[in-house]
Amino acid sequence: MRIDHVEVECQQGDIATQVGMDAVVNAANAQLMPGGGVAGALHRAAGPGLAEECAPLAPINPGQAVITSGHELPNPFVIHTLGPVYGVDEPAEELLAACYRNSLQRAEESELRSVAFPAISTGAFGYPLEPAIRVAVDTVLKAIPSLEHVRHIRFVLHDAGMRDQFERILEEMAQGR
Repeated sequence: MRIDHVEVECQQGDIATQVGMDAVVNAANAQLMPGGGVAGALHRAAGPGLAEECAPLAPINPGQAVITSGHELPNPFVIHTLGPVYGVDEPAEELLAACYRNSLQRAEESELRSVAFPAISTGAFGYPLEPAIRVAVDTVLKAIPSLEHVRHIRFVLHDAGMRDQFERILEEMAQGR
C-alpha cells in the first residue's frame, strides 16, 4: 500500500532474513543482549559482533531506540528499541508508540530508505495484539508526512493470522485518515 510517498506493507516472515531492507528493528531487552524471540533471532543471525557493539549502548528505557550496524545480517543496520511490558510499564500505549516513532527517527537520522518492524511487545512482553497493531499503524501513519528519507516500511509478522490482522487494520486506518 502506498501512503503519500511511502510504501507500507505487511509480510509473513523472519525479521532476521529481510533482504533489501536498510534496517531491521530489534524488539530488544533493556541490556540489548541476546534473548528469546526477535532479539534472540537477530543476535543469532548477526553473530557475536552485534552483542559487542550493543554492550556500551545499554541499558535503554522503554520507548528508546538506538542504532547499530547489522554485522552478519543481510541489513546494514539494526535499530534496537525496548517495548513496554504490558501491565508493568506505563503509560503502555505512549511507550509503544515511542518505540515506532524513535525507530523511524533513528532511520531518518541515518538517511535510511527502508525499515522492517516486528510486532513490538506482542510476544513475551504480553501486549494484546489488536491494541498493539493499532498503536503501531497509527504511529507510522502519523510519522509518514515528516519522513524525508524513509520510503519503505515493512511490518514482518511471524504467522499468516497476524499478517492478515495487520493488513486489515492498516487498510482500515489508512482509509480513515
